[in-house]
Amino acid sequence: MTGICEVIITASDPEWLAAFTRRLIEDRLAACGQQITAIRSLYRWDGAIQDDPEARVALHTRLDLVPQIVERADAEHPYDVPCVIALPIAAANPAYIAWVRAETL
Repeated sequence: MTGICEVIITASDPEWLAAFTRRLIEDRLAACGQQITAIRSLYRWDGAIQDDPEARVALHTRLDLVPQIVERADAEHPYDVPCVIALPIAAANPAYIAWVRAETL
């Protein structure tokens, strides 16, 4: 294992998500984030199927920083239950792994 991961976060407002991503990078909780500004999310909420436009960001960070990212999302995200999931990176370019580690706490 590399010790780094990709953290996926979604939000209804792409600009809010970009600003949130920027704050995480400024605070060195993530090395970078690649945002897709238009996705379509289908899900069940309060007993009804929802079909909503959202944005999605993929953050690259250290696996041990995920709890801090979840805590920040819980505190700052406009959703009651924000989507924050971490996917471990099994293998990657060693230079990229070193860069992610150097850019995060």
